Amino acid sequence: MATPIKPTPVLRGKEARRFEENMRQAEQNPVSRQEYNRIMAVYRSVKIVDKRDQLI
Repeated sequence: MATPIKPTPVLRGKEARRFEENMRQAEQNPVSRQEYNRIMAVYRSVKIVDKRDQLI
């Protein structure tokens, strides 16, 4: 039997402001080409292991 997933908590107060500021900064500072290539290499290695995305 699967374990129930708890609902995502709502951020309020300082946590919400900090999260929103972090999101704004992330949007303004794009990822470097080197970091992007590293992330994509990891993604491709995981995609190879995951066989569920194959067409039937």
